[in-house]
Amino acid sequence: MPQEHATPITGLSAAEVAERVERGQVNLNMELKTKSVRELVIENLCTLFNLINVVLAALVIAAGSWKNLSFLAIVVLNTGIGIVQALRSKRMVDKLTLLATKKARVVRDGEEVELDLEEIVLDDIVKIGRGDQIPADAVVIKGSAQVNESLLTGESDLIRKDPGATLMSGSFLDSGLVYARVVHVGADNYVSRINNEAKYVKKVNSEIMRALNAIVRFASVIMVPLGLALFYASVRESFEAWAAASGASSTGFVDWLLATEVSGAQVSAAVLSTVGALLGMIPQGLVLLTSSVLAIATIRLARRKVLAQQLYCIETLARVDVLCLDKTGTITSGRMEVEGTYPLAVAAGPGEALRGVPDTVPALDFALANIARASAEDANETAKALLAYYARPENAVPEAELVRAIPFSSAKKWSGASFTCGSFVMGAAQFVLASDAYAEISAEVSRLASTCRVLVVAAVEGFDADGDMRGRATPLGLVTIRDEIRASAAETIGYFVEQGVTLNVISGDDPRTVSSIAQVVGIPGAGAYVDATTLDTPAKVDAAVDRYHVFGRVTPMQKRELVQALQRRGHTVAMTGDGVNDVLALKEADCSVAMAAGSDAARNVAEIVLVENDFAAMPAVVAEGRRSINNLQRSAALFLTKTLFSMGLAAICIAFPPYPFQPIQMTLINFFCIGYPGFVLGLEANRARVEGIFLTNVVKRALPAALGVLVGACLNMALCSFAELSAATLSTMCLVTTSAVGCCLIARISWPFTPLRIALFISIVVGLAVGILGFADFFSIARLSLGMAVELVVVSLLSCALFFALARAMDRLQPRRTHSASGFGRGVQVKMGRSGMRSVRSTRSALRRFWWRSRDRFNRYVTEHRHEDAAAADHAFRAEGSAPQLPVGAAAPHRSRVAEQADGAEGADGKREHMISGDASDHGGQEAGAASSRPRKTAKRTKSGFSSVTKSSHGIHVTMPARKKR
Repeated sequence: MPQEHATPITGLSAAEVAERVERGQVNLNMELKTKSVRELVIENLCTLFNLINVVLAALVIAAGSWKNLSFLAIVVLNTGIGIVQALRSKRMVDKLTLLATKKARVVRDGEEVELDLEEIVLDDIVKIGRGDQIPADAVVIKGSAQVNESLLTGESDLIRKDPGATLMSGSFLDSGLVYARVVHVGADNYVSRINNEAKYVKKVNSEIMRALNAIVRFASVIMVPLGLALFYASVRESFEAWAAASGASSTGFVDWLLATEVSGAQVSAAVLSTVGALLGMIPQGLVLLTSSVLAIATIRLARRKVLAQQLYCIETLARVDVLCLDKTGTITSGRMEVEGTYPLAVAAGPGEALRGVPDTVPALDFALANIARASAEDANETAKALLAYYARPENAVPEAELVRAIPFSSAKKWSGASFTCGSFVMGAAQFVLASDAYAEISAEVSRLASTCRVLVVAAVEGFDADGDMRGRATPLGLVTIRDEIRASAAETIGYFVEQGVTLNVISGDDPRTVSSIAQVVGIPGAGAYVDATTLDTPAKVDAAVDRYHVFGRVTPMQKRELVQALQRRGHTVAMTGDGVNDVLALKEADCSVAMAAGSDAARNVAEIVLVENDFAAMPAVVAEGRRSINNLQRSAALFLTKTLFSMGLAAICIAFPPYPFQPIQMTLINFFCIGYPGFVLGLEANRARVEGIFLTNVVKRALPAALGVLVGACLNMALCSFAELSAATLSTMCLVTTSAVGCCLIARISWPFTPLRIALFISIVVGLAVGILGFADFFSIARLSLGMAVELVVVSLLSCALFFALARAMDRLQPRRTHSASGFGRGVQVKMGRSGMRSVRSTRSALRRFWWRSRDRFNRYVTEHRHEDAAAADHAFRAEGSAPQLPVGAAAPHRSRVAEQADGAEGADGKREHMISGDASDHGGQEAGAASSRPRKTAKRTKSGFSSVTKSSHGIHVTMPARKKR
């Protein structure tokens, strides 16, 4: 062990500090930080959805119709919600991000000064005491201390640091006082190297976001050609109407478009009509509804002291099927607790060492309590646990008069104290007791050590001047210390088990300790564990995630590898953690959850932060996610119905103008059939499990309704064209038909009805009736004759019947199931050899996989027809009364299905023939062999052409020549 510095510590001089500052050897803060306000605003403003709406708004402004810009209100609201939520999360995290120590004590020019962490330079001498956070990687030059490195390594055990030992930045001193020389600064620090690994941008894994983006992308692609075609059709129709009315048949379309004053108004009207049709293709309300529902969910979670830093992370956690837990800080509180005390019978009787111990108190408890009190001023985690245990009224122990305290030594592995009534020690049994005394209790120690840390308490004669024990240690009993398990951990884990979520515990601690704690809180399969130091290849990591649920001695890099291995198998993975050692895995997981009391880096990379460090808040997050997803799936069908039928109707109206809906009528449908029920249903309570794919579920509900509206609109357009009715009549009939189908869709997605849903449905029907009948002039409703009213009722009933028929057909569709490749996940092909060896290769791109499948199909096709040709040849020979001979030792030819069918056909008359094998021809077929000594050639027509078959005493030879014309 290196010796401590005997000379006074003077530290760096001012000139040496200036030299290092000039070289850039300064401890710059390299912690992961939250995004700036500018970045957050740009992220929410620069979206494809906003771009499409801005382009449409520019067209409306060019047409001079300012009042039709009302659709921008939805864009502003949606963008505003996203920006406000992002800024709110940033502000909350910035408040939580407070370093444990803002200043560091540094020795310079022989004096102790207090500096900011970023003012520390390389080779500075820092003074670190109990409770201080280590500001930079350093080497101890004086003193000793117990260091807590759990935020870096995940191990809850304290590490003894003596002169020459390395201190890692980000860890804490639990006890002691040291002077250390800084060896790394800034980006070279251990904690900074881990943070740098986590600075890549992680894509949000959200099905709702992907679905919305896919809808917007699809709409943006389809709306360009549709919009141009619809605009041209509208302008062309206006030109033809003008030409017919004015009699100016000689004027060309282009000349009219450029020259006449009437064309300007017609073009503006066509622009507004086209923009109105295109707006119907964009699910603006759905985007706003999604942002609103998720924003409300984040507000509800904030009341439960849960911070959601991204809107869509709530949905992701609700879809999680594998939850990876960090032991320290998640299942356990990070503190130690006394599990129990186990007195032992003292073979030699009370003895002098026990003189003065009250009879009403067990000697074990008396010794434990007073040893802990002796080190109360500089208590480590074990002493703190004992002090808390004996502070309870039921465990009260009288205080002894202290004579001398012996602090814990990592070399001796025990601590002790002398009192007026005797001397006692506490520590590892192997280091405290003699070999024969330890042999007597070793079985009990081993039994208890499977779940806890075991310490022995013994009475000794006293201590010498060096602090070593005098005399033989007499064991008084055992005490077991374990990590303090959160009171709510078992209940919370039970909830996830009931929901079918696979639980894995990933920790840097000893796997046996992790396994025992996991079993206590009820994690399935916790009895089997693996030491991650043995997982030194990717193949071993892949095999381990399939077999084990408890992983110990895991490094930060391995935590990330385990998460990636689970994701390759198609799992949606959530990760909880609080330390720097968890940052890489938190960044990689689909949904990351951090404790507010953990490291700054863990909080900044996590999507969800538990402000009160309570794992019991997790079920509330899952419940909010389920409510949001299930309700949005129902409500989204209403919005997507409008998008689908708007696209289809716009395409139809290119050939058969005009577009049947007027903007003011679409307002009535948008409110009563889409917006109003969508928001009410979107905020309902719903704790059902999330099933299926979001976009698939929505399309299965929306497509039947969209087709019903389209068919109804086409029928109405045909009737109005046949009867030469006005455009107002057509728009009225389409409005009523669409309202009828919309009410059927609302009734279907609201089933089973609740009082709230019944009231909602009734209010929708009444609202539509009042709007159509009571405000006919405002909504441009035309009066219908009795005959047209009857036809309208028939068309509406047909549209509704078609909707229900298609909806039932959609319900009968079976969901498509996908399976990951065995052992290694998606995109990998695994083959098992006869010797048990596995060969692994990538399935490459979709084009490569298509080529492989096509090649396999072709090979199977060729093989099958070869068997058919051989069967045909065999049939031809047997029809002549002879059988082909095979070479000696050759295998019998494959009996194809064609040959078996041929045999069956011949056996219909009771004379079934059999193929003669090579062996049979050698023993009983000599005559046949002689008769066939000369080669004979036969041709037979098969599916693949003529096959040339040559027969001789050596067997048969089948040749497949090229096709020939007969």
